Amino acid sequence: MVNVIDATYRADLRELNELNFARFDAKLEQRVAELETKLDRRMAELETKLERRMAELEAKLDRRTGELERAMEAGFECLRTELATQRAEMIKWSFLFWIGMVVTVFVSRVI
Repeated sequence: MVNVIDATYRADLRELNELNFARFDAKLEQRVAELETKLDRRMAELETKLERRMAELEAKLDRRTGELERAMEAGFECLRTELATQRAEMIKWSFLFWIGMVVTVFVSRVI
């Protein structure tokens, strides 16, 4: 009879443990699902924030690139002007030396 009572208590204890484990497992699943939802929401917030920040940085980069292009164009235009001035000076001096050579050759042939 003691064995029957012991077996009954063991069966009841096993059943109680299984019910407790089932409740624990259900709560665990619920908390995991809540954490996944929370994690998904935070990831979406971070993605949105990251995309916004990247768009801001891209706009800033485009603006700075445009400023750099304008500065380079101004510098190149100044360089072109300077080169054109130097070229004109070189042609003027070359022409003067050429005239000087022609006059010298002409004078040396006449004399």
